[in-house]
Amino acid sequence: MGRNAGARRATTPYVLFLDADVELRDPTLLRRAVLAMQRNQLHCLTTNIRCIDGNAADRLLFGGSNVVQKLSRWAAPFATGMFMMFDRREFQTLGGFNEHALYAEDYLLSKQVARQRFAVIPGAVMTSNRRFQKMGHLHIAGMFLRTALNSGNQSYFLRDQGYWKES
Repeated sequence: MGRNAGARRATTPYVLFLDADVELRDPTLLRRAVLAMQRNQLHCLTTNIRCIDGNAADRLLFGGSNVVQKLSRWAAPFATGMFMMFDRREFQTLGGFNEHALYAEDYLLSKQVARQRFAVIPGAVMTSNRRFQKMGHLHIAGMFLRTALNSGNQSYFLRDQGYWKES
């Protein structure tokens, strides 16, 4: 898997994973992320996701996801591959992304991080609404819900959940 190979080559204290359609419009976000990692001895952090060109439904679903992600940090935090910064050593200790997972390997990895070592920093990255355009709002919302309900079921993520299927 490319992300694991890239992380193995990294020599920096932190590794950042971004989705291809993410834009970092806030020029301070990366600096603030590194400072938060250092100051709080974090193993993983993320930020909010906003939609560049989305409609009201897109903004509502991304906003709901941001709220759930913030609330999750009190019990069982998670991050998505849209923006995940990891302490490189902890990333290696956790074994990196599960290369057998066919779905949500970023979610699976971040669920292993202790809640005291996880944070959602203020700010946001921008992404497209391509997921909603491709699959529809209800389908994506359903996938999100099923992912949360199966978070303790490793085998769920080892099966194709139809995320990569063309609609």
